[in-house]
Amino acid sequence: MSTEPNKQNAVTVSAAQRRRLFIASCIALVATAMTFAIRGDIMPALRDQFGLTNEELGTAAGAWAYGFTVSIFIGGQLVDFLGMGRVLTLAFIAHLTGILLTIFTAGIAGVLTISPFWILFAATLGVGLGNGLVEAAVNPLTATIYPDQKTEKLNLLHVWFPGGIVIGGLASYALSGANAGWKVKMAIILIPLAAYGFMFLGQKFPPTERVQQGVSTSSMYKETLRPLFLVMLFCMILTASTELAPNQWIPAILTTTAGMSGILILVWINGLMAVGRAFAGPMVHRLSPIGLLIGSSTFSVLGLYLLSMANSQAMAFAAATIFAIGICYFWPTMLGVAAERFPAGGALVLAIIGGTGTLSVAIFTWIMGGFLDRFTAAAVPAGKTIAQLQTAAPGSADASLWTQVQAQGGAMALRYMAILPALLILIFTAIWLYDRARGGYKVVKLAAEESTK
Repeated sequence: MSTEPNKQNAVTVSAAQRRRLFIASCIALVATAMTFAIRGDIMPALRDQFGLTNEELGTAAGAWAYGFTVSIFIGGQLVDFLGMGRVLTLAFIAHLTGILLTIFTAGIAGVLTISPFWILFAATLGVGLGNGLVEAAVNPLTATIYPDQKTEKLNLLHVWFPGGIVIGGLASYALSGANAGWKVKMAIILIPLAAYGFMFLGQKFPPTERVQQGVSTSSMYKETLRPLFLVMLFCMILTASTELAPNQWIPAILTTTAGMSGILILVWINGLMAVGRAFAGPMVHRLSPIGLLIGSSTFSVLGLYLLSMANSQAMAFAAATIFAIGICYFWPTMLGVAAERFPAGGALVLAIIGGTGTLSVAIFTWIMGGFLDRFTAAAVPAGKTIAQLQTAAPGSADASLWTQVQAQGGAMALRYMAILPALLILIFTAIWLYDRARGGYKVVKLAAEESTK
């Protein structure tokens, strides 16, 4: 059977339709980001209400990445066959299911007589499925409706992931000030969910660019076996985990280490990232993409180490600024390198890069939770137990000691995570030297490659 898709003529989309589809895509990305920000803020509340350890909480919180990975791998190819509209409908259903499961965890666990851990795991898995399906659809949708402005529009689209974290973080912080519970915080994600569902409703979606151009499927799979691509895939594990795993724990850690609302640091980091990504073009032009990744890795190491030492609000914001500069360009630059160096891989290459990166976040969110448990336990003084300190009366000496113990455990967990970007410095430097020996970083032109074949 031929692996060539049926080539279809390009579908004319009016300016008003393009604008509506693009705005809806941005709102959908805001919804995915808000799930990340709010979940990070409510993690201590979930741990306390359902009696979970940090490792169990990290496992449940990381389940979104399993769902994201599965859905982006599969959804990235389904958009050619089901159409982007149907994939986005599935994303809406998955998002709605995950949010409602989270809100009603206690009741559902009681009815089914199972541990709340498994309900939270399933809920977060559902949210992750929705997030992945959104990514699988809005990236090719943006590229299709703006064929002559791909880089510009994709950069503008992905501003709204950190932008959405800022929105979700500030909303969560305001609700905390109003003494609203974690269920109310989770429920506000329904607002952007309803908005993107309404804006996509009834719209006609063009076929993907791949279908329009008749790009071979078999050539996409061959591209994924190239040695340099496999190296970049390993790097994506480290870059994604450096960016997203610490961000999942930063609100909880800095609340104890710096004596402040850690969600504000998360908002600050992602606000800086949104600004940085909005101006990514000039940075890429001044530096090669690999050079930019070396700089990002260096700032990430320094940022994580300084965050582990932050014991005041001023130091926390200063360290977070350096960390934000480091992780800002990781995700879009890795996708950019994959698109420029392996163009024959098309949507499959981007799906594998994004999916692998997200899967790694689940693993390192769990690993970081384990670090927290072990380093916190190691910091407990002789003669004391964690249970004794956890149940200490507020304002007592043991309650104060518990805060110190948690702060020490969190600081060490952040410090150990700095190992990941340190490895990246070595790998990206080796790639940079490899490119330099061959005349520097070069963008592979797909048309030239096809004519050679």
